Amino acid sequence: MSGFVEKPEPLQVPGLVHLHTGKVRDLYQNEAGDLVMVASDRLSAYDWVLPTQIPDKGRILTQLSLWWFDQLADLVPNHVLSTEVPEGAPADWEGRTLVCKSLRMVPVECVARGYLTGSGLVEYNESRTVCGVTLPEGLVDGSELPGPIFTPATKAEVGEHDENVPYEEVARRVGVETAAQLRQLTLALYSRARDLARDRGIILADTKFEFGFDGDTLVLADEVLTPDSSRFWPADQWQPGRPQPSYDKQFVRDWLTSAESGWDRTSEQPPPPLPERIVEATRAKYVEAYERLTGTKWS
Repeated sequence: MSGFVEKPEPLQVPGLVHLHTGKVRDLYQNEAGDLVMVASDRLSAYDWVLPTQIPDKGRILTQLSLWWFDQLADLVPNHVLSTEVPEGAPADWEGRTLVCKSLRMVPVECVARGYLTGSGLVEYNESRTVCGVTLPEGLVDGSELPGPIFTPATKAEVGEHDENVPYEEVARRVGVETAAQLRQLTLALYSRARDLARDRGIILADTKFEFGFDGDTLVLADEVLTPDSSRFWPADQWQPGRPQPSYDKQFVRDWLTSAESGWDRTSEQPPPPLPERIVEATRAKYVEAYERLTGTKWS
C-alpha cells in the first residue's frame, strides 16, 4: 500500500469542475473546456505523498516550467493558454496556476537520458541495456552516455512505479509514426535543455516530458524540466562512480531512510512528518535550481 498519507479534499471553485488530484497538481476544467492546473507544495518520495509540504514549491515548479516553455517554443508548441487565476479561486493560486489546452494525451512518459543513474543504472548492470538500447561496457553511476537516449516508460497511477519499456512497445501502443515523432522531439528538447543548463553550471542527467495531441499536432504538456521531472546535478561536483548531489528532494529521501526518521520503507506505514531543517534545506535547493537556471532572483 502506498499513495497519499491523507488525500487532500479538492477545493470547490465556482465555474470549475475538479477532475483529478495528483501527487503534486490538482486538475480542474473551466466552462470553456480548458484545463486549469494548480501546482501544490506537496512532495512525494518513495511512492508516498508526504504529510509535510515545502513552502513555495508549487510556484517554483510553475514559474520554472514557464521559463522552459519559452526556451523551447521554437522546437514544439506547448499547452499553456494563460497564467490568469480563475475568478473566485483562492489568492494562494497566484503564481502556481496554468490554464491549458485540453489535449488528447499520449499514454507514455517520454524520458531522455544523457547520464546513467537511477532505474537506468539498475537495468544496465543487469543487461548492459536501457529500454532495449545497448550501451558500452564500463559505465558506472553518473557516467555520461556516448549520446542521449530515448528511454520511455508507461504511466502509472499514484503509488505505482512507471515501468520502463522498449521503443518497440511505444510504437505498438501509439503507432510507428507517433513513436518516431516522440523520440525525435524528446531528444531535441533534451539536447537544447542540456546545453542551456550546462552553460549555467548544471548537468541535466535525465528528464521526462509529456505530450498530447491538439488535433494532429503534438504539443508539450504538463510541467517541464523542473527538479520534480528531471535530475539536475551541480557540474562542479560531478564525479562518476557514486550517487551525485542533486537539485531535488535528496535531503528528504536521505532523512526518510535514516535511523532518525524511524520509518521502515518496507512497511505499509506512511512516512512521518519532516523536520523543519529538512523542509528549509529542500526549499533552498528548489530555489537555487530556479535561480541558477533562469538567472533571476526568486522572490
